[in-house]
Amino acid sequence: MELRHLRYFVAVAEELHFARAAERLHIEQSPLSRAIKELEHALSAQLFERTTRSTRLTWAGQVFLEDVRRVFITIDQAKASVKAAATGYRGILRIALSDNVAQPRLAAVLAQCREEEPEVEIRLFEKPLSQQVKGLRSGLYDAGFAQFDDVGQGIIAEPVWSDALVVAVPARHPLLAHKRIPLEEVLRYPLVLCQPESCEGYCRQIEGVLRAANTQPIVAEHVATLDLMITLVAAGYGLGLASASHLPVCRHQEVVARPLAGRSPRLTTYLLRPDVDPSDQLSRFIDRANPAKPLARDNPT
Repeated sequence: MELRHLRYFVAVAEELHFARAAERLHIEQSPLSRAIKELEHALSAQLFERTTRSTRLTWAGQVFLEDVRRVFITIDQAKASVKAAATGYRGILRIALSDNVAQPRLAAVLAQCREEEPEVEIRLFEKPLSQQVKGLRSGLYDAGFAQFDDVGQGIIAEPVWSDALVVAVPARHPLLAHKRIPLEEVLRYPLVLCQPESCEGYCRQIEGVLRAANTQPIVAEHVATLDLMITLVAAGYGLGLASASHLPVCRHQEVVARPLAGRSPRLTTYLLRPDVDPSDQLSRFIDRANPAKPLARDNPT
């Protein structure tokens, strides 16, 4: 089995069409088909079900595709590590990010790392939580940030910061009569929320807040990013819920942030890492992510 077999396999698996895959790879279709047969023979498994009308992955092919993608990620990381070493870096930390983690706080941590250890390269990978956890278990990432801590055995989840939950309100909305908005008033209006697939931890924490209110929310739209949430709030689709640290980053002239009345719920961000002794570099990174240094106001007005 050679790397070209794996590259050919990924192309066919993503295109699900041998002719298109061959065009993408800049080769003829016959050597591509031959290479896939060689790969299936080497693995003693059928990877594709092919008819005159369609090509689709078998279950074995789906499992193999996930592993092959990790192989290429590892190869890319190895290439990047060599380039980094050649330019003077003495170490690398691979940090995965999920749930649109609070950018101002993360930016401050990264700035401190660059100032205090410029010889250590930090690479960031934006991944859904499930992929982050898989990557931490398989060694693809050294640590990660997410808004969820129930990640199973083998992963340590440490709370590193928390932010007040605030409401993103369209300008000139009647709720702006409140300096601090009661949650029951918020739930009288449609909400724009993030998709569980892209922001699983955020969604679970928001679900807990809404469940405690004992009111079924009206969800106008689910979106993949907080930026799109703010765009739809500005357009009047509904209200948004986000952390106080996020909204200054997503600032929009047609959106106003308001704190919730009473004891405001908080969204907690966790640092995730494998349950093994961290390297010295990772230990120092964890120390810098310590919540002892507040970096943003909790209650914007």
